[in-house]
Amino acid sequence: MELWVFIGWAALLLLALAFICFLLYCGYIQYIHMKYDHIPGPPRDSFIFGHSLTLMKVMQENLVIYDYFLDWVQKYGPVMRINGFHRVAVLVASPEGVQEFLMSPKYSKDNFYDFFGTLFGVRFMGKGLLTDRDYDHWHKQRRIMDPAFSKAYLMGLMDPFNEKAEVLMERLSEKSDTKCEVNMLDMFCKVTLDVIGKVGFGIELNSLKDDQTPFPQAISLVMKGTVEIRNPMLKFSLGKRGFIREVQSSVRLLRQTGKECIERRQKQIQDGEEIPKDILTQILKGAALEKDCDPETLLDNFVTFFVAGQETTANQLSFAVMSLGRNPETLKKAQAEIDEVIGSKRDIEYEDLSKLKYLSQVLKETLRLYPTAPGTSRALEKEIVIEGVRIPPNVTVTLNSYVMGRMEQFYEDPLTFNPDRFSPDAPKPYFTYFPFSLGPRNCIGQVFSQMEAKVVLAKFLQRYDFELANGQSFKILDTGTLRPLDGVICRLRSRTSKKEAHM
Repeated sequence: MELWVFIGWAALLLLALAFICFLLYCGYIQYIHMKYDHIPGPPRDSFIFGHSLTLMKVMQENLVIYDYFLDWVQKYGPVMRINGFHRVAVLVASPEGVQEFLMSPKYSKDNFYDFFGTLFGVRFMGKGLLTDRDYDHWHKQRRIMDPAFSKAYLMGLMDPFNEKAEVLMERLSEKSDTKCEVNMLDMFCKVTLDVIGKVGFGIELNSLKDDQTPFPQAISLVMKGTVEIRNPMLKFSLGKRGFIREVQSSVRLLRQTGKECIERRQKQIQDGEEIPKDILTQILKGAALEKDCDPETLLDNFVTFFVAGQETTANQLSFAVMSLGRNPETLKKAQAEIDEVIGSKRDIEYEDLSKLKYLSQVLKETLRLYPTAPGTSRALEKEIVIEGVRIPPNVTVTLNSYVMGRMEQFYEDPLTFNPDRFSPDAPKPYFTYFPFSLGPRNCIGQVFSQMEAKVVLAKFLQRYDFELANGQSFKILDTGTLRPLDGVICRLRSRTSKKEAHM
């Protein structure tokens, strides 16, 4: 009897402690509300959850949360508060804010980037260029890596760009001039993976010919893992444990492949062997000059380049084809320029890229409407006033290229695909267009990415006419990066066969 009385009192005590903790937590939330509620924002779903229920519903329905942000900014202003439990993020959608937070090194990335350091408990991107929040450590990495991603170095790597793009053209030729429908996103994912393997690390992945090999499959699983991990209930799901183990194994495979690749190249350099001229060689040369480069950080960046670089460029190419297919006059204009600059030659030279001015405008306009990496965030440690709104310290500031690229204040008729916005005579979109971020922490791979995109897209438009298959929604899927929901399904026709038909 006494035991049951003791258990009863213990249970009551635990309930009382839980209730007190709940009241204290509610008090803390009220303190947060009092601290930040002078910042405009939409009504919260509830006192405790803030806007979390709306955000979760949007993600569950595969809608784009940034469309909601755009509506909120238009209603509540360019500095806007978003609540989630006891956390607050401030969305800043003004050129003044973008310039302040991105152009200065004094604002570090916020703790959101720790999210990608590990994946299901396994080191993933670690402290690589994307995720490193320590500015001094990041700056040292960037100093080592910058020469390998410079125009001067990349212009000497046009051969592998052409080689892998040509393999894609061969694969597409097997499907052209038939009723066969092609998932262009799938094809672009394969070619961008092959390009970064070859140009970046001298690895022949050949996913265009065989995507069932372990490395491409590991990349695919890891990308799915980065989406699934956003679900806070995932770790409690018994049905997902097998998937989690597969993702963990895939991350280990990526890092082990990188380790073997780096060690093999280091031995070749040490033994005085002939070594490939690729990005890895240049990075190792830079690391040798520093005389203090952490092997784990090299692996972090190996994984980062493969995962971040491959996905975003493939998505951009897919959105470009989708947009051109929906705008036939723009497509004709792009193809006319390619015919004039490239003609019928097989390999595109570096000098040709600068002559493809309208194609550059097409790619830039694609990223305005569909920035594949739509936003970035910074940690605010000191109070600041932006657009007349006081932002207290210790808050995350979010900057979003998708939102600003679709605001009528900055772009006339913003939902219309119009590459002429980026013509040499057009007004420059200062601090409203930042698909590769801006300032000291801009994307190191942007030159690589746009060279690759231009070579692949130029070859594709040189060789093929296409039409978009019926029944596509043209909606956007947010998987951390933005991609076309339906994959951009096309029917292809060889431009050569078309010309022959008119002879």
